[in-house]
Amino acid sequence: MVSTVLASTLARRNIHYGWVVVGATFLTMLVTAGAMGAPGVLIKPLQDEFGWSTSSISSALAIRLVLFGLMGPFAAAFMNRFGVRNVIIFALSTVAIGFIGSLFMTELWQLLLFWGIIVGFGTGLTAMVLAATVSARWFSKHRGLVVGMLSASSATGQLVFLPLMAELTQRYGWRTTVVFVCAMLAVAAVVVLGLMRDRPADLALPIYGDAKITPAPPLNKSLSAMLMSPLLALKEVSRSSTFWILFATFFICGLSTNGLIQTHFVTLCGDYGILPVAAASVLAVMGIFDFFGTIGSGWLSDRFDNRWLLFWYYGLRGLALLFLPFSQFGFYGLSIFAVFYGLDWIATVPPTVKIAADRFGPEKAGLVFGWIFTGHQLGAATAAFGAGLSRTALDSYLPAFFVAGAFCLLAAILAITLNKPGITLRTATAAH
Repeated sequence: MVSTVLASTLARRNIHYGWVVVGATFLTMLVTAGAMGAPGVLIKPLQDEFGWSTSSISSALAIRLVLFGLMGPFAAAFMNRFGVRNVIIFALSTVAIGFIGSLFMTELWQLLLFWGIIVGFGTGLTAMVLAATVSARWFSKHRGLVVGMLSASSATGQLVFLPLMAELTQRYGWRTTVVFVCAMLAVAAVVVLGLMRDRPADLALPIYGDAKITPAPPLNKSLSAMLMSPLLALKEVSRSSTFWILFATFFICGLSTNGLIQTHFVTLCGDYGILPVAAASVLAVMGIFDFFGTIGSGWLSDRFDNRWLLFWYYGLRGLALLFLPFSQFGFYGLSIFAVFYGLDWIATVPPTVKIAADRFGPEKAGLVFGWIFTGHQLGAATAAFGAGLSRTALDSYLPAFFVAGAFCLLAAILAITLNKPGITLRTATAAH
């Protein structure tokens, strides 16, 4: 296989194959992030062609975001059972089927099916749990850096794809953009087939940072038991106030990012006379700053109190959202917004993951974070539909931005109410 030959070649140069796996995973998450963001530049063309309202289109996007989040806790179970590579190929194929089907849609229910259910299910299998799984299986050294890099892939997906998709839509129509997304999904699938391996032991390699090879654990659980493990973990952690605070703050995180900005920003700018290509370029600038902000956040989360990091991240994001309606949507106003908002778009992920690991133990951190991430996507779905409803009913997106900004300030306050580091679920339970 290509991976075996490449692993031997890299080993002779003292380069661990885990970095190749990171590259393949980054490409997967980058492309699926592009697929998730594509509808943001397609709302107006769908309105023009089919006469659907913003709220109707937003309902499909809200379903997609809910499924994207709900699949997170179960994605790890599928990866453990069927292998990371197989799950990724299935996910990419599912997303492609959803987009291909949308080329022939004529009714709103078909949009709900293809972009809501099918794309939501497929992209949910390649959510943040994929990054957590790859980093844990392949790295014991530089694991935080890897999580930061993979978390930033969604920002990079905007940086690479959104301006191009906006240009394609403007010049050749929305169906050309859909075909382009499918082509990118096919490229990612080919790379994953050729380069992705499930574990270092598959190539007779140790985990990066370890000296000995770690054999794959025996597959001693039935599929039904694996599917029940996320539910059992949820039952256990639901007794902890820490879980619900993290769930609530991440709900607000999704409310103020994916569901609002990623979904509606291009259309919002259009209301102020800004062309889709220019609006998508502003999103790309956010992506640039978020890429560095997220990696920097991972570095900071190893050195400072993560509660206060979340306080500042949510607080500054809230102020940025409250500032946007007063920016007059001019060059300087949007530039200021793009920098400050972009720096902490996904910067909340590393501190949230670290708090979850500190409170609930590393063995449960992945499952717990999967449920916290579900909260993120429920918030995103709420904003995706709510902002669309605001524009349809009130002829303006701005009330949604004021609400999101206020909720971010609430999240900042909630973050500092968390217990100080060192108090875990086991400790809290013993105290009772």
